[in-house]
Amino acid sequence: MQVLVTGGLGYIGSHTSVLLLEKGYDLVIVDDLSNSNIEVLENIYRITGKKPVFEKIDLKDKESVSTLFKNYDFNGIIHFAAHKSVNESVNFPEKYFSNNVGSLENIIAETKLLDKPMNFIFSSSCTVYGQADSMPIDESFPLKKAESPYGQSKRECEEVLEKLNESDFSFKNITLRYFNPVGAHPSALIGELPLGVPENLVPYLTQTAIGIRDCLTVFGNDYETVDGTCVRDYIHIMDLAEVHVICLEKLMRVKSDDFFKVYNVGTGKGSSVLELINLFETVNQIKLNYKIGARRKGDVVTAYANTSKIEGELDWRTKYSLEDALKSAWSWQKNINKNE
Repeated sequence: MQVLVTGGLGYIGSHTSVLLLEKGYDLVIVDDLSNSNIEVLENIYRITGKKPVFEKIDLKDKESVSTLFKNYDFNGIIHFAAHKSVNESVNFPEKYFSNNVGSLENIIAETKLLDKPMNFIFSSSCTVYGQADSMPIDESFPLKKAESPYGQSKRECEEVLEKLNESDFSFKNITLRYFNPVGAHPSALIGELPLGVPENLVPYLTQTAIGIRDCLTVFGNDYETVDGTCVRDYIHIMDLAEVHVICLEKLMRVKSDDFFKVYNVGTGKGSSVLELINLFETVNQIKLNYKIGARRKGDVVTAYANTSKIEGELDWRTKYSLEDALKSAWSWQKNINKNE
């Protein structure tokens, strides 16, 4: 089984690649290294004892994508590659639409030329819901206007896939709407590795704790939540990675050539920013320097998942706690600093 993993040296892609290699899949990782590091490839090898094929490709380039599909015979595709910062997308919206939607369209164009149905897993986001009217968020909720260009780009990608499912093209797809992945591999050899100033909370938190950043800013404490800070559903990266393996195996078993499913992937529990900070301090026995700042444009107030659909249909449950995730994130940060 040859599987294409786009963005496979990124945060979620690298952890999923490890599990796929451990399961015996033949992997081809594609990454343009715009928000990842080639050293991740070596660390995947250190964990698994297997080195996947790697191709440095910009998926916006049609010719490169065409050559990729001519050189390999993929049985499945897991498409992670995308720009993913809510904050950056507000400032550079066109960058997000051209990359996130454009790369997906190029890949689909090539799969249409193949003489077989494709097993395709798409990396989407809970941002497609916008600010939902109630919690927890169910897959049946209407997709509102996204609060950010990032969220809107994911929504447009979902629309492309839904229209594809309604056509005569043989294409089996599972779209996964992630909530907030956190944590690192138990080996502390791979984890979230932002280039430059982190956009996500946990890497900024760990970089502040170790002294790379002077202070963590909490964006707003006047929301209508338990303590005034935003609430999110934080899922351990290893739980999220496992979902992709389960979904790929599900698609392989499906007889229909036009299978289409959408699943939320989270824990079903919301935690506020301040609750997360306090828990990090407790489990790692460290004090964190943080301050309250102004609200940040593009952030929704509260988002946590109803996970009953994926639990019922795929028999999947989270195995790791938020405490586990925050411990592993801190171990990963300490390991990075030790090796620098």
